Amino acid sequence: MKPPSPRQTWRIDLQVPHHAFGAFVDVLDPFAQAVSISEAPGPAGGLVWHIQGYAAREPDRGAVAAAAALAALAAAIPAPATEVVELAAVDWLAQNRHSFKPIRLGRLLIHGSHLPAPTLAGVLALKIDAATAFGSGEHGSTRGCLTALDGLARRQRAGHGVARALDMGCGSGVLALTIARLWPARVLAVDLDPESVRVAAENARLNGLASRVRTCAGDGFAGRCVRAGGPYDLIAANILARPLIAMAPGLARALARAGTAVLSGLLAEQEQAVRAAYRMQGLRLVRRIAVDGWHTLVLRRS
Repeated sequence: MKPPSPRQTWRIDLQVPHHAFGAFVDVLDPFAQAVSISEAPGPAGGLVWHIQGYAAREPDRGAVAAAAALAALAAAIPAPATEVVELAAVDWLAQNRHSFKPIRLGRLLIHGSHLPAPTLAGVLALKIDAATAFGSGEHGSTRGCLTALDGLARRQRAGHGVARALDMGCGSGVLALTIARLWPARVLAVDLDPESVRVAAENARLNGLASRVRTCAGDGFAGRCVRAGGPYDLIAANILARPLIAMAPGLARALARAGTAVLSGLLAEQEQAVRAAYRMQGLRLVRRIAVDGWHTLVLRRS
């Protein structure tokens, strides 16, 4: 499979006060295939949240501004300015290779396919070319998930293993491939974005895992491929707090009786709401990992 040629991309930018972030956390989701959130210096001092969305097609500027205005109304703040910028055509694979340095987390080593595979004893190496999909392992939420998965595999050697697993919102497929490296499992990698599904499938092929990692385009736990593949011994979902909360009933139904869920993409102040949603479904917290302000939760049935 050939990598995609350079293509046009649009970026949506807005900044919101720190205290109002909860109302804006998923405001760009309907308009973008990938969203990044970071702290930035504010115009009047202090810090604000800088939200950026990246879209393969030009978003409706009026609809973006209206969505931001509604979120501002809910947060009781003035509507923030929204900016939509057309970026130059980018060869995402070449850019990723230039900027992506190998990442070592426990036994895991994530590196670009342009680098030679290491031969260190005890190291589980994965080639990842995120290209046009989110997820090379650098983000705090992804690092938290990788750390959680490695820890689970270490502790489960003497206990039950993982036969069937699901990576919901797979992006580049880094979590699905990690699960397939750590356990002899069959893994389903699902994403709403067809381009992410394509990239995840290519990364599975690069790592010799295509026979055990299956990819599927779908929207959440109601999709046919997700329902057909369950129940799952392990479910990983690195998305955002509000989708995680909305998915709680579906995830709980898809999880095997003794299964484990690894959830990330939530900030410290959002943890209680996410935990409450899953506690209502009978899942309890067994481990929390914090990386760069992002929390990863490991949950099991009570």
